[in-house]
Amino acid sequence: MVTLDFYYDFGSPNAYFAWKALQGVSARTGLEVVMHPVLIGGIFKSTGNQPPWQAFGNVPNKMKYMQLEIQRFIKDHNLTAFKFNSAFPVNTLLSMRAAIAAQQAGVHDVFYPAVFKAIWEEDKDISQPEVLAQLLTDAGLDGAALVAATQTAEVKQALMDATQACVDRGAFGLPTFFLGDEMYFGKDRVWQIEQAVKRA
Repeated sequence: MVTLDFYYDFGSPNAYFAWKALQGVSARTGLEVVMHPVLIGGIFKSTGNQPPWQAFGNVPNKMKYMQLEIQRFIKDHNLTAFKFNSAFPVNTLLSMRAAIAAQQAGVHDVFYPAVFKAIWEEDKDISQPEVLAQLLTDAGLDGAALVAATQTAEVKQALMDATQACVDRGAFGLPTFFLGDEMYFGKDRVWQIEQAVKRA
């Protein structure tokens, strides 16, 4: 079985799009996707990069094209549940720390789908502790405990370490993927990942 390392931050709609599209790739090829929570703000700070809405905010034609491309991706992958979050850009520090806490508690595989759906399908502001705790509780997790764990030094350091490890591996933005040592960046590389898996 081929394994794909998927580095994500909930604040990236492109990470959500890629996560959904890769489910189809997994169904067709047997690809195993391993999700790695990191902090996109930390990646930008370490690499001198900027989010697209900031980098191209003064280039109207670029912004219009980006929206067109998003709509094409949604149509191509039938992502009809997607809703652009009204709180965007959402501060994801809390939720990404909670993702680390979920990893440590062995419940990450339940955690991350619930949060992705909350932010990009249900228009919830996951930067609010009470909102995050409730949606995790609704998913069958101990939401209060996971949110509380975000304030521990261990979890804070683990997120910083994970983010730095992602940068050290070559990342400059999200979503970033690795098939072995081969890096892919962005939702638009999903088709290339599928081709590489098929060749493997």
